[in-house]
Amino acid sequence: MQYAGSDDLVPDYLEFNFFYMEDFGMAKKKESAKESLIVASKVKAYVRSKKMMTSSEALGAISDVVYCALDAAMNRAKANRRSTVKAQDL
Repeated sequence: MQYAGSDDLVPDYLEFNFFYMEDFGMAKKKESAKESLIVASKVKAYVRSKKMMTSSEALGAISDVVYCALDAAMNRAKANRRSTVKAQDL
């Protein structure tokens, strides 16, 4: 899939449906602090390379999206009676 403002193609297995984030608890703020699952400097460098800036809340939100995607992938793997999360689960 190609996104606006990008010449890069994103493989289908990397796409994430943000409309279902509420189903996985993304609509409410979490009170417990979670460990970040992203490398902030790499995210900022990527955003900067696209001539954009990163807000102060963006890194936490990106990490939350990663948690959400992993939770959904783990649920799919469990539904398929596997204990290994594969690319096809994302």
